[in-house]
Formats: sequence, structure tokens, C-alpha cells
Amino acid sequence: MQKANMVTKTGSQPKRTPAGLPGKWELFVRDMKRDKHLYILLSPYMLLFFLFTVFPVMISIFFSFTNFNMLEFPEWVGWENYSKLLWNDDVFLIGLKNTIVFSVITGPISYIACFVFAWLINELNPKVRAFMTLIFFAPSISGNVFFIWQIIFSGDSYGIMNGFLMKIGITYEPILWLQDPKYMLAIIMLVQLWLSLGTSFLAFIAGLQTVDRTLYEAGAIDGVQNRWQELWYITLPSMRPQLMFGAVIQITASLAVAEVATALAGFPSVQYGAHTIVTHLMDYGTIRFEMGYASAIATVLFSLMLGSNLLVQKLLKRVGE
Repeated sequence: MQKANMVTKTGSQPKRTPAGLPGKWELFVRDMKRDKHLYILLSPYMLLFFLFTVFPVMISIFFSFTNFNMLEFPEWVGWENYSKLLWNDDVFLIGLKNTIVFSVITGPISYIACFVFAWLINELNPKVRAFMTLIFFAPSISGNVFFIWQIIFSGDSYGIMNGFLMKIGITYEPILWLQDPKYMLAIIMLVQLWLSLGTSFLAFIAGLQTVDRTLYEAGAIDGVQNRWQELWYITLPSMRPQLMFGAVIQITASLAVAEVATALAGFPSVQYGAHTIVTHLMDYGTIRFEMGYASAIATVLFSLMLGSNLLVQKLLKRVGE
């Protein structure tokens, strides 16, 4: 009888690997059965996420290998779109260079600025903190308020910047700030930095509010001596989810810049001085309707965003070490 029970128990156990441990698939199935109610509750969101996020990305990747103009059936062309994009499209290469320069400069600066301002504001009393949060967050929710920069950098003598420089004698004639390729990209970077205190800024403030205060007392006992050590060993590791969320937001905003560039420098900009990958995508996707080629541009942009997020994720894992 005891032997029969042992056989029954052995037969009910999941299949094990040579090391004697359950395989990954068996563990996954076991977790699915154990948490089936959670998966049922998550299923509506997962279905919508797949239909409106994952599926469109997969369709875009497929169309990137075709010649598709939305009127005729897609024609398979293989790597032709990517070959043309990387070797024959000089305008795309200009947009790629501008986008990389833009993201390398504005991404880290805006990310650090969001955290620093959130860290400083978090030390204020609740009423002052709420007021300062609104002040810093206001530009990102004020719609087309960045058009004020068109007045500042207007190309005539009535522009604020030109008027100031002419008054103090630095220049004697107006500078075409938003028509000169030497200046337009730098101005767009400045405006984007001004607008960057948005969702990431709020996420950092929320993350700072959730840090357990008793950790600072424990850190003081373990040898943490100043605010910088508290920041590195306690604060930042305690808010890794918010740091990752803010990094994703800032990477997406810096690589997908288009609205500010087209509003200030025009579309297309003079000598493509403010041209980006997204404006190139807009050109082929919404004006020329070459959807296969536009999908190839979108796939390249998606690859850049994915690679940047993976890199930042690895860097954030080293926080606090």
C-alpha cells in the first residue's frame, strides 16, 4: 500500500530536468493554474494591449518589407526599403544624425533635471511643494505655449532676442534664428528641455514620497554619513520602478521629437536643419503615402528606442552598488 502511494505521488509530480528541478514550462503552467484568477482579471487589458500595441508593431514590421501605397495590394520587396533608407536616402541620414544628437543631449539633461527638481521640491512643506510642482509641470500641459519662443527668436528686429542683442551692440542686424541651420536645432533643444518637466517629473516626486523613512535611520546605523550617500544607497534603489518609467518617457520624447521642430522651424525646415526621423516618417507616411517605406522608418525608430531602453535598464540595475 505504501509503495502504491509512492507511485501515485511520483506520477502526480511535474516532469523534472536532469538536475532534479521542474522545467521552466512546468513552473509557468503551475503558476498559471495557481494565479488563474489574476490572469482572468488581467485578460481585458492584455487583449487591448495586444490589439492596439503589439499587433500594430508586428504589422508595421511586416509592411516594412513590402511596397505598399494603401491603394494596391502590398508587394514583397524584402530588404529593399532598408537598403534605400540607409544607403540612398541622404535626407533620412540627416534626420538620423539630428535625432541622435538631439536625444544624446536632451535625454540625459532632461532626465537628470526632472530628478533634481523633484528631489529639491520633495524637501519642501506640502503646500509649497504642491505649488512648486504646478509651476514646474505647467509648461508640459499648456498645449502650444511653446509658441512664445517664436516671439523670443523672431527673425526681425522686433524679436526679443534680436532686440536685446542689437541694443547691447553684439549684433547690428537681425539674426534669422529659426531659418538658419546653425541655430535652429539648438533652439529646438532648448525648447524641448523647457517642456521636459512633465510625466517623469511627477513620477519622481511620487517615487520620493514612497521611500520608507526608516531606511534612512537604518542607513545611519550602517554607516551612511551624508545626503549624497543617502541618495545613492537608499533613495535611488528604493525608487527603481519610477526611475525606469521616467527613463522610458524621456527616451521616447527625445527620439520621437517632431511637433516642436515642425512648429518652430517649419516642415520641411531650411536645409533640413531641424529634420528628424519622425518628420521623415510624417513625410512618407502622411504626405506621400508610401506606407512600406514609412514602416521601415518606423521600424528603425522602434529599434533605436528598444535598444536605448535596454541599455538604460542595465545601467539602472547598477544604481546603489
